[in-house]
Amino acid sequence: MTTSLASLTRPQKAAAILVAMGKPSASRLLKFFKQEELKALIEGARLLRTIPQADLERIVAEFEAEFTEGAGLLDSADKMDTILNESLSAEEMNALMGNGEPLAIKDNLPPVWPQIERLEATQIGAFLANEHPQTAAMILSNLAPTYAARVVLSLEKPARSEIIKRMMELANVPEAATKLVEQQLRNHVLTEGAQKDTSVGQTRVASVLNELDKSQLEEVMSDLREVGMADLDAIRARLFSFEDIPSMSQKARVALFDGLSTELITMALRGTPLPLAEAVLSSISARSRRMIESELSQGSEGIQPADILRARKTIASTALRMANEGLLELPSAQNAA
Repeated sequence: MTTSLASLTRPQKAAAILVAMGKPSASRLLKFFKQEELKALIEGARLLRTIPQADLERIVAEFEAEFTEGAGLLDSADKMDTILNESLSAEEMNALMGNGEPLAIKDNLPPVWPQIERLEATQIGAFLANEHPQTAAMILSNLAPTYAARVVLSLEKPARSEIIKRMMELANVPEAATKLVEQQLRNHVLTEGAQKDTSVGQTRVASVLNELDKSQLEEVMSDLREVGMADLDAIRARLFSFEDIPSMSQKARVALFDGLSTELITMALRGTPLPLAEAVLSSISARSRRMIESELSQGSEGIQPADILRARKTIASTALRMANEGLLELPSAQNAA
């Protein structure tokens, strides 16, 4: 027994398209339907029988979709049940069918977008490549423009153009739909990213190693190399000490010392080799240089070595912070490029 195209309601046509899409794609779309819409889909699917392929293609064209293949649909009601049961939890199904309390969306979680932006842009691009262009457009619209641009560049050209077009036409997205997308990102992107992304651990190790002096650091790095420590180059790219200042570009040195006090710079320069001192002094104003040189010429009597070391670590920590904020580039990053 077949179902004629003329007798189909809009919910029945939507149910037919969902069944044609298959469970993986339909499962993602079902999350965006309201409860009353899902009820209508279920009721419509119950009455569906075989749909000839020609009619199915006309339905797809009517909805301006881009998916369907194979022969006509059989047992649409059973397939819709399977999709729903495998897509929604028992709690969601009960709430949908009115057998329980309406499902509440948790809104006490930290914002997902800053967490997404800490991942590699190519990782997000790979995720969006498997999503519907409308969903991808919505996600990109919520990301910082600089980061979103890197994601867009990682996409294949056809997908890139379609997503950008939809971003232009994107209207306000209902809050409930936004929260559902955010939850999917937490479940399928952030969880996977946490398993693959070792940058947090690298930063943690680097922050410990940055507390060592130069000789201690080289000794530890040598030991780590001998035991086959993974990601050693990535860790080294996050290391920086006061003694590395001569390797910085003049632009980076100027940016670093522009906001530091002359007292801090003076303390850090006590007992430094001439090339290091010159690298610092050539990056500050002439007036500040004269003041520091005058203070240094009076000697370091009574100055505690711990105070000098503390000043140097403060400057190194400032350089690392500014590099993380994109305000300057460290020599390790330049060498790695």
